[in-house]
Amino acid sequence: MADPLTEDWEPAQVAVMEALRDWAVGFAELNQHMSTWMKLPTSDAHALGQIIWAAQGGEPLSPARLARRIGMTSGATTVLLNRLEQAQMLVRSREHTDRRRVTLRPTAAAQEQARAFMATAGVEIAAVLRQTETEELDTATAVLRRMNEAVGRANDRLGNATT
Repeated sequence: MADPLTEDWEPAQVAVMEALRDWAVGFAELNQHMSTWMKLPTSDAHALGQIIWAAQGGEPLSPARLARRIGMTSGATTVLLNRLEQAQMLVRSREHTDRRRVTLRPTAAAQEQARAFMATAGVEIAAVLRQTETEELDTATAVLRRMNEAVGRANDRLGNATT
């Protein structure tokens, strides 16, 4: 396997990596603004955003899936979920036939606050997406999916190496 730090990169490859880095930094800053807007710690706002996106996508998260998505231990995630529940931002429900499985759902108040934030913060992002041709969006999505799969494989490999 080639060493990515010693092999030459094409300018377009470097540009993509720099754009992904800049997106990650900008997205993290948006999360900080959302936490201020919602009067929550940044980690709580990030977790709540994940819970809201998943529920809106029809695939609500379990506490374990949330922990993996936000990079926290199960214990730390439980403490975070307790805070969100106390703040009336989420409810835990048992919707499955296996009553031991917990599903995380945002409250209506949390959804409304997030919607109000996105109406303010997401204007520029939504405009870019709406003005971009479908073919270009499809290409970007395909590349990002492959990048996400590669990151997943690297994380799996690294996680297995430390256990």
